[in-house]
Amino acid sequence: MSSRLASATRSSPARVRPDDPPRARAQRLKKAAAHLAPTLTMVAILAVWETACRLLHVPEFLLPPPSAIVRAGFAMSGSEWVGHITSTLRVALEGYTVSILISLPLATMLALSPVLSRTVYPILVVIHSTPIVAVAPIIVVTLGVSDLPRVVITSIITFFPLVISTTTGILSTPDELVELSRSLRATRGREILQIRLPYAVPHIFSALKVSITLAVVGAVVAEFVAAERGLGYAILFATSTFKIPQAFACLAVLVMMSLILFRLVVTAQMLLFPWSLPRERRN
Repeated sequence: MSSRLASATRSSPARVRPDDPPRARAQRLKKAAAHLAPTLTMVAILAVWETACRLLHVPEFLLPPPSAIVRAGFAMSGSEWVGHITSTLRVALEGYTVSILISLPLATMLALSPVLSRTVYPILVVIHSTPIVAVAPIIVVTLGVSDLPRVVITSIITFFPLVISTTTGILSTPDELVELSRSLRATRGREILQIRLPYAVPHIFSALKVSITLAVVGAVVAEFVAAERGLGYAILFATSTFKIPQAFACLAVLVMMSLILFRLVVTAQMLLFPWSLPRERRN
């Protein structure tokens, strides 16, 4: 019996174990390719861009090649870069913070009060539908030329996604859990903090990721209207003097700023609320 079992075992095909070297190597290569794909794509785009500008002899005032943009960036002094970046970043973060502090409590009240929702929600839709570029000059005239109108403009742009996503997340709480908490005589505060808000965390962070990039957009829009410093002001000044490579350099820095801020929000979710992420993204 044991000899037949041994022969059957020898004749059966060998199973591929998870720690098999070829399979493990293929998994590592696949993971490395997934990580390198965005970088390689960007390098390819820049190479095509540079080659096309040189072969077609495109004037720099129409579309500068990446090499000219890099030269224009290094032509600006370090103090200029620090001043512009600090100004834009400060306004973006201040407007973003104000928007969070207002939108989260308001979203909670809208989710728990149907009367308030029917009253306030149409007003929020009207505010969101109004072009901020058209309203920005009025806000500057009303509030004066300072950081305050720029923070207000940034808050208005980032406000709506936070309210809508948070309200949706709070309302997505299963009714069974709400009824169970009420049967256990949980207070309304504990129901919100321990049941409803945890279910809303994925929705809240989805809105936070969108809003942090919109905060940079809001800061730049505000700087287009009234500012003496900032990356938006630098772009406006560069284009008015036909220094297009310099404008593209400032635009590239704005893109990098948005990507870094977006990544910081993603990291905060991974560190503080890892359970709110999909299973494949928790590591």
